[in-house]
Formats: sequence, C-alpha cells, structure tokens
Amino acid sequence: MSDKKNMKLFSLNSNPEIAQKIADHAGVPLGKISSRQFSDGEIQVNIEESVRGYDIYIIQSTSFPVNNHLMELLIMVDACQRASANTVNVVMPYFGYARQDRTAAPREPITAKLVANMLVKAGVDRVVTLDLHAVQVQGFFDIAVDNLFTIPLFAEHYINKGLTGSDVVVVSPKNSGVKRARSLAEYLDAPIAIIDYEQDDANRDYGYIIGDVKGKKAILIDDILNTGKTFSEASKIVEREGATEIYAVSSHGLFVKGAVELLDQAPIKEILVTDSVAPNGPTPKNINYLTASELIAEAIVRIQERKPVSPLFAYHKK
Repeated sequence: MSDKKNMKLFSLNSNPEIAQKIADHAGVPLGKISSRQFSDGEIQVNIEESVRGYDIYIIQSTSFPVNNHLMELLIMVDACQRASANTVNVVMPYFGYARQDRTAAPREPITAKLVANMLVKAGVDRVVTLDLHAVQVQGFFDIAVDNLFTIPLFAEHYINKGLTGSDVVVVSPKNSGVKRARSLAEYLDAPIAIIDYEQDDANRDYGYIIGDVKGKKAILIDDILNTGKTFSEASKIVEREGATEIYAVSSHGLFVKGAVELLDQAPIKEILVTDSVAPNGPTPKNINYLTASELIAEAIVRIQERKPVSPLFAYHKK
C-alpha cells in the first residue's frame, strides 16, 4: 500500500469539527468509531473498522472536560494497540496540562510530564500538537513530538488586513510572552512592547508599558485565552497609553465561565483564536476563528510520507 493508503484518521469527541477539516485537507476520510459514557462515567470506545497494519492518527484536544477527553484518548490508544495497528499517532491541537510544566512551589507535581508518561505507556508512537504552552514539554516525551506554530497563521491574517509597519505594535501582555510577541512582530515589521506589573501577575492594579503604543494599532498576543483577565487588563492599559485600535490574538480559546463578559467589556476590536478548541459555550461578540486544520493536515501527510515538517514552521508569502 502507498503511504496515504496505509493511514487512517479517527476523531474522538473533543473537537470533531477540526477533525473533519483535517480529514478533508489531508484527503483521507475519518474512520468509523463509537465512544460513549456509561451512567457512572466510564468511557467505552469501539473501533468499527479494521486498523490492523495501519498507521493510525487519533485527533483529540484535551480541552474541557479535560480529564474525560484525556481518558477517552488513552482508551482509544489502547484499543488500537490491541487491534494490531502498525503505529499509533496522537494529534492534539490543544495539549491540556501543558501549563503544569515545572514545580513552581513546594510539593507541586509536574503534571505535563505525568501526561506524557501516560501517553507513552499507553502505546503512542508520535505526538503532533499545536503551540505548546512551554516548548520544553517536548522533552518530557521519549517519543517524537512535532510542535506546530500558530505565529505564521496569525502573521498571514494580519498582513492580509494591512496591519504591518511602524504604525503597528505587538504587545506582550506579560513579560513571559516576549519571545512570542517578537516572533509575530518580525513578520509584521513592527516594534514590540511589554506590559509589566509592579507586583506579580496575581495583582494587576499597577500595570505599565515598556515601549511605545501611543498613536499605534496594538496587537496583544498570548498562547492561551482562559479567563480573559490578561487581555482585559492589558487592553485597558494599552488604551490608557494612547493606542488607536486594539486587537488580541491567542492560539487556544478556552473561554471559561466569566471570560466572555469580561472580554465584551474590554476595548478590543477583534479577538482572533484558532479552532484548536471547540466552543463549549458563549464566545465574545468580536471573536474571529482562524482554522489550523490545513497546517495540521499538511503535517500529518508529511509525517506519513516521510517528508520534513520543518517547512511548516515559518510563514511564506504566497
């Protein structure tokens, strides 16, 4: 069989929409599978076609409810191994628990490493993910991990909108995100600015800007949009310092309870996120989804055809 004919894609329940788009772009139909929960919460997975000898790609974001989706994924991996799949590859557009990548206080776990161990022990051969919260999480695995980047997608979006040059500034809403802001700014040929706080991030009453935003269009960038507090507070600071328009962009839009109300009150013209996480409730009124499905599909096909994935790591003008 040819490389493509020897692969099968399966979607679990976290984000079937992006899974279908990935399948369409890859030119490979989604396999037949059923997954259900018993009344006590136990999960049962049934693969409804043969996987013997095939390279299997399982598409599953470990987003809310995180533990259910993680457990469903592990069960599916085990099912594929027991059914004699050739390889089992996990495609995780959003990698839950990635924020727990270090011991920040005494007696804290490193849960990202625990999740990595669980996936490897279950029998995963390779992981494909999108914009890990911390790139060092790749090193937690003893298998290959391809971490795709969202910055090229965002760069293309803003270049097409004409948001480039010296009248634009890319703003990191906290000092830990400077590298991400600089990466986008280089594509847009724009300067960067950083929002810092007199106290730690838990107390954001005294934020100030390092850099110049006055009279400029500001693009706030972060990797995970969770409670909305980071963007909300940052947008107020940027507006106070004289920005003319404010945009916000994030790789993963989680939008936990209360986030939408907070963001709808913020002076943000557009909130841009990828479709790595399926909406689990209301979303902000000025939301704009940018699909990452074509990028992920191209990575899967390249892996299957034994071609390099590195050309996908940068934005190439068309």
